Amino acid sequence: MDPQAGPYLNKRALCSPLGAARVCQLALGCAVIALIAHGAGYSGSHGEFCMAAWCFCFSMTVVVFFLDATRLHSCLPISWEDFTVTCAAFATLMYVTASVVYPLFFVRSECPYEGCHIRDFRIAVTVCSILCAVSYGAEVALCRAKPGQAVVGYMATVSGLLKVVQGFVACIIFGALANKSEYARYEATIYCVVVYSFCFALTAVVVLLTVCGRTKAVLCMSFERFVVVCTLLEVLLYLSASVVWPVFCFEPKYGSPERPYHCPRGKCPWDSKLVVAVFSFVNLILYGADLLYSQTMRFVSTRFPTAPRV
Repeated sequence: MDPQAGPYLNKRALCSPLGAARVCQLALGCAVIALIAHGAGYSGSHGEFCMAAWCFCFSMTVVVFFLDATRLHSCLPISWEDFTVTCAAFATLMYVTASVVYPLFFVRSECPYEGCHIRDFRIAVTVCSILCAVSYGAEVALCRAKPGQAVVGYMATVSGLLKVVQGFVACIIFGALANKSEYARYEATIYCVVVYSFCFALTAVVVLLTVCGRTKAVLCMSFERFVVVCTLLEVLLYLSASVVWPVFCFEPKYGSPERPYHCPRGKCPWDSKLVVAVFSFVNLILYGADLLYSQTMRFVSTRFPTAPRV
C-alpha cells in the first residue's frame, strides 16, 4: 500500500464555507433552469440572453466543483485561485444582469393569458436567480484578498476584480454598438470602437496572463508595473472616447441631442448611442479606480511548471 496515499476527494470542496457557496450555486442554478423548462418560459433576445447566462454559469460551476472535488485542477497549468475567483466574479455579474432583465420583460402583476401559475413560476425564477447571484457574490467575498493579508493571486485583489467588471461593461458596450448604433457614420465614432476593442483586448490579456500563472515578468518589466502601464493607457484612451462619442452622437451638428419621437423602442439608434455613452463613463471610472489601487499593489507571483508526462 502506498504510504503517501490519502483521500482522493477533497472534503473541503463540500465541507467549507466556499464549498457550501458552490453547492448553493449548483442547487439554485439547477432550480432556475428547471423552472424555465417546466413552465416559466422565455422568448425574444432578452429571454435568450437570460437563459444563456444561466446555462453558461451553471455549466461553469459544475466544472469548477468537479475539478475541485477530485483535485484534478492540480493537473492544469493554471492558477486555480485566480481562475475560480474570476469565474465567480463573472457569474455574479451575469446573474445580477439576468435577475434584472428577466422580471423586467417577463414578470407582470396581472396574470398572463396562459394562467397565474406561469406568473408564479417566473417570480420563482427571479427569486432563485437573485439568491444564486448572492451565492456567487459570497464566493467572491470569501476568495477576495483581505487587508494586510499576503496576496498570492492578482485576481483576488480589488484590481483583479475590477478587471472582470471592466470586461463585462465592455461587453455591454459591444452589444449596444451592434444594435443599430450607426457607429460607422463618422471616423471619430469608428475611433471610439477601436478604443473599446483595444482596451477590452488588453484587459483580457492581463486576466489570461494571471490565470495562466505568467506573472513574473512581462516585456522586461514586473507584472505589477505592466498592469499599471496598461491601466494608464486604458484610462487615457477611454477618456478620449468618453469625450468624442457624445460629441459626434448628440451634438446638433452630427446627431440629435433628444430622442426622436417616432423612434421604435428597442430598435432606436439613439438609445444604443446613449447606452454606449453612459457605459463609457462607467468604464472610465472603473479604470481610474483600478489605476489608483494598482499603484500600491504587491503580490507573490507564481509560475506553474508543466505537468510531467505519464
